[in-house]
Formats: sequence, structure tokens, C-alpha cells
Amino acid sequence: MTAARVRSGGRPTLEEVAARAGVGRGTASRVINGSPRVSAQTREAVEAAVAELGYVPNRAARALAANRTDAIALVVPESETRFFAEPYFSDIVRGVGAALADTDMQLLLTLVGSDRERRRLAQYLTAHRVDGVLMVSVHADDPLPDLLEQLGMPAVMGGRRSASETLAAVDSDNFGGARAAVGHLVTRGRRAIATITGPRDVHGAQRRLDGYRAGVWEAGLEPDERLIAPADFSEEGGARAMRELLAGRPDVDAVFAASDVMAAGARQVLREAGRRIPDDVALVGFDDSAVARHMDPALTSVRQPIEEMGRTMARVLLKEIASETQEHPQIVLPTELVVRDSS
Repeated sequence: MTAARVRSGGRPTLEEVAARAGVGRGTASRVINGSPRVSAQTREAVEAAVAELGYVPNRAARALAANRTDAIALVVPESETRFFAEPYFSDIVRGVGAALADTDMQLLLTLVGSDRERRRLAQYLTAHRVDGVLMVSVHADDPLPDLLEQLGMPAVMGGRRSASETLAAVDSDNFGGARAAVGHLVTRGRRAIATITGPRDVHGAQRRLDGYRAGVWEAGLEPDERLIAPADFSEEGGARAMRELLAGRPDVDAVFAASDVMAAGARQVLREAGRRIPDDVALVGFDDSAVARHMDPALTSVRQPIEEMGRTMARVLLKEIASETQEHPQIVLPTELVVRDSS
């Protein structure tokens, strides 16, 4: 056991690391906290002392001194049922976790499915219990983003509330992906192309609808509101919308669903109605999740880089927390149509 360990009576201290390295306490602290304002020789000496003594930084003390919690919240304003049924959310969590793996940040997952939970979260954030917030699946009327702006808390959204989003946001090319899906169906000779939308108060869902309309217009097809059925990104919602479409336009020969999960609900209704996929009705989804790959027939889907969205959101938030940027970037990642047997 080293003399330093004996003097401290147990866990080595920062002062002991500094003494072993022959530097001041402040210099040792800068090295341990990753500051670039030290020489390579000094860094090497401090790191050697840390290794020799087995020093472990006291994260709680560091966070307190820096007025930090070393925690960020990932807020999902959805019910547990939808969170666990929708692969999108697990992919986002995986991406965020990967970006935080080499940091000291803890990730707190918070589902906000009721007004009571929303009020409780607002109190938690007002008390600055976290250093920053990530949000996904935010509806246009959600008051949380405005609260975060009032608090001056670093925040990044997965998807925007509108085209004039003021917070940092990471999104995929919803418009381009939907337009490509319709264009693909047109090349397959489909003329009565329907869409099952997500909630209209979710900007990404509205952009997918806009892309669908653009694809129909570019193909010279006759727009028909009976070919548009709203839903809620759930399998049950997709099934209800498909029944509505069949009732309004029995001649429908293609469906673009704004999520793979809704496409799964539509597929079930088409089968019950005796419609063959893709012979009678071609089917395209959005997300390119495991649902798409495991469907029978395998689902053509618009791939959005969901894990990369999560990683990018976390990286942007870490920069905001570190005050490395005062900007609020609006990042749009590309989508890609993955063609399979359903179309």
C-alpha cells in the first residue's frame, strides 16, 4: 500500500494525486476533468499518479461544484403501451445511450402520458434536477418546450413542432421519404394510392402527408380526400383507417402508411377483406423497423436513421450543456426507400 493511501486512511484524494504528480491541486483537477489547458508532460504525470493511487473522482462533488447534476432526461409524451409497442422509441433510446456511453451523464427516461405526470415533470425540471432534456414525439400544443425555454434549460427535440422551431431539433426527411414512397407506387402502376397519416398535430406526420400530396400531384393523379385517413401511429389506428379507406374507395390499389406499425394494422384488415398484397393492394410503411422486415410479405418501407437521430440529439445536447454553442441547430437526416415484397 502506498504512503499516500496510508495517510488518507482509505480512498485517495485529489490532493494526494497532485502531490504524487508534483503539481498543484487545480492543475490535477483540470487534467482529470479533461481540460486542454495543460501540457502533455503534466497530463502524463497526473494520469500516472491517478493510476498508481487508484484515484476515483467524486462525481457528486464535481457536479455540485459545477452546479451540475450529470443527468439528462429523455421525455416521451406517450403512454407506456405505445412506448413499448413502437420500435421507434427503443431505437431512439439505443442511439442516445450509445452517445452517452463514454460520458459521466446518466439518462433518465420519463414517460408523460397524463396531465398529472406532466405537472410532476414540470416541477422536477423547474427545480433543475437535470442538466438538459431530450424530447421525442412532441405534439404542437405541448407546453413543455416553452417551459424549457423559459427556464433556459438546454434542450433538443427529436422532430420539430413546426417549420419555425426555436429549440434545437434533429429530424428525418419526412417530406422526401413520403414523396419517394408515392413515386415508387406510381412506377408499379398504382393509380388509387391512399395514405394513413399520423396525428396532424405532430409536425413529422404532417410533413409525411405533405410529401404524399406532392407525390400524387407530381404523378398527375386526381387528389381525393377519401384516400386520406388519419390515425395515431398505432396498429389499431392503422386498422381503423384501413377500414375507412375501403369503405370510401373500394378501388384503392395502394396504401402508404406513415409508420410500419400502422401498416401492420392495415395489412390485417386487407387480408380480412380478401385483398392480396401486393397483387390487389400494394403496401408501403415508414421507419423500416423490425416490424417491416418480419411482416409477411416483407414490407417496403421508408428507412429513417432512428438510432443516428438519437445519437445526434445527445451530441447536440452535450454541446449545449457545455456551453460550447449558443446556436439551436435544425438538423435533417436523409431517408431511404427500402423496397421489399409488399409493393
